[in-house]
Amino acid sequence: MEQRLSLQKIVYIAFLTALVFVVTFFRIPLGESKVHLANGICLLAGLLMGPLAGGIAAGLGSALYDVFYYPSDLLSYLITFLTKFAMAWVCGMIAYGGGRKAAHHGWNIAAGVIGAWTYVALYMLKTYLYQRFIYGFPEDKVWLTVSAKFPASAINAVAALIVAPILYAALRPALEKAKLLDKIQP
Repeated sequence: MEQRLSLQKIVYIAFLTALVFVVTFFRIPLGESKVHLANGICLLAGLLMGPLAGGIAAGLGSALYDVFYYPSDLLSYLITFLTKFAMAWVCGMIAYGGGRKAAHHGWNIAAGVIGAWTYVALYMLKTYLYQRFIYGFPEDKVWLTVSAKFPASAINAVAALIVAPILYAALRPALEKAKLLDKIQP
């Protein structure tokens, strides 16, 4: 029984990883960055599977996208994995904290808000550190780049906050009815 549950969880992680990867391809350029709905799927992973499994799916799906889109930046893959993992992990920790099992819509929204803005903060920090210390740009140019990337990041966060709770609210009853929810939640 334990192996079967583990296999099911691995399959769900793989499915959500693939979903994050594919959704990331649908991007709209906005200034120095791009708008997409992949962050919404990252939050959905945290809501559906909890902090660890959801974080793995979010981090792997996003990092795999980077591997295909930016084929030579190993540090970027690791940072993407960690920041997207953190987004889903924070979301899952809040949604599942106190025995809630992501069953309380208000807590799920709060989890999404904090998870999404955790990612925005980490992405802005990554942008700052890359620009300042890896590329060696002067402070004023670094802040211009960070400022240019913030609007798209904020739009991605808001879009994720719309998409994730709606998808979760739609999927949860179906997964409960099929008796699958308990098999994928922590």
